[in-house]
Amino acid sequence: MKLKSHLIFTLYTIYGILLKVMASKGKVRGISGQYPLVQNVTVTEGGIANLTCRVEFNDNTSLQWSNPAQQTLFFGDKKALRDNRIELVRATSSELTISISDVTLSDEGMYTCSLFTMPVRTAKAYLTVLGVPEKPEIDGLTKPAMEGDHITLTCITQGSKPAADLRWFRNEKEVKGAKEVNASGKTFTVRSSLQLQVDRNDDGVAYTCRVDHVALTQAPQQATEVLEVHYAPRVEITHSLEVPQEGQYLKLECVSKGNPSPDPVMWTKDGSELPDLDRMIVEGRELTFTSLNKTDNGTYRCEASNHLGTSSAQYVLYVYDAPTTLPPPTTPPLHPITPDPTALLGSHASDPTVTGNRDPNALGQHGTDHALIGGVVAVVVFVTLCLIIVLGRYLARHKGTYLTNEAKGADDAPDADTAIINAEGNHAHAEEKKEYFI
Repeated sequence: MKLKSHLIFTLYTIYGILLKVMASKGKVRGISGQYPLVQNVTVTEGGIANLTCRVEFNDNTSLQWSNPAQQTLFFGDKKALRDNRIELVRATSSELTISISDVTLSDEGMYTCSLFTMPVRTAKAYLTVLGVPEKPEIDGLTKPAMEGDHITLTCITQGSKPAADLRWFRNEKEVKGAKEVNASGKTFTVRSSLQLQVDRNDDGVAYTCRVDHVALTQAPQQATEVLEVHYAPRVEITHSLEVPQEGQYLKLECVSKGNPSPDPVMWTKDGSELPDLDRMIVEGRELTFTSLNKTDNGTYRCEASNHLGTSSAQYVLYVYDAPTTLPPPTTPPLHPITPDPTALLGSHASDPTVTGNRDPNALGQHGTDHALIGGVVAVVVFVTLCLIIVLGRYLARHKGTYLTNEAKGADDAPDADTAIINAEGNHAHAEEKKEYFI
């Protein structure tokens, strides 16, 4: 009897354990399967937001969406709030999806999906609305600006959420500005300032303010202003010939840069007006010589001016002789021709480097002539010294001893009286001998 009762107790215990296990499994399945699942949503202002609530296992229990103000939007497939922007997308026993079109910043907040079980289970999804920044505007630009002026460019954009980022570009190169952010309700106003001291290099330069923001998916908003800078002119003269010669064509151009453009320019020669307008033609900024000659030598000055100032440049013209060439010989010479030093020296009589007049148009063009003249002079000096040395040695070798008639026979005479007598005796033959002096 005891054994039977003990067996029955054991069976009931096992049965109770099995019931508990089955109950716990069902409970876990119900909790995980009947819990609403949602996701946070981010949308750009003016766009469409889709809110979806799903349940894996549902026993025909109703789903409901409500807004941040806890107003019911949809209960199942029944619309509860009169708002034409809110529409039903899908309603089943396991899903409830609604859409909100033309989203505004006021739609942002926490939305709740409710599953009406016992107890009611809920899930929350946050709707984030991005405020699109307005197109930026650039203030503070003065047109025209004067060279040396200090100006401050300010770029402003409003309505961004979160705060936008402003970037400055000088043409295509980025430059740094000073940023300032101010909150205005749910949106932000952003300013960026750029301080400049303008010069002539800023004339025609484009300064661009660009807005970077997460809501600008296609292209950034930007504004561009082009600087106009007025400045005094700068002048330089360019020439078409490096070594101008007689009979050649020469063009001088007065290159002037200024804003406003310094037109027209004025040409003068040696401080006076141009003397020969038949050969000197002025066309705009150009001065043209149709055929150069020696009378064109002088200092030419170009002057340009605008309301901010005057600038000038000068060009010193020296006209060289036209080159002369001899016709080639019919037969080649049998012996090499030695250059004549006097001819070489004479050919440079009109050369400014020989006469002492230095030509500024031909820097270093006579270096070869100077070397040639120096070599010829050195050869002449060397030959002269050699002749002097040879002549001196020749005179030294032909120097001798010469005796007068009175001294003849003095070597053999014992005394002076005898020598005189001997000399008188030989006087008769004196005319047969002659003396020569070299």
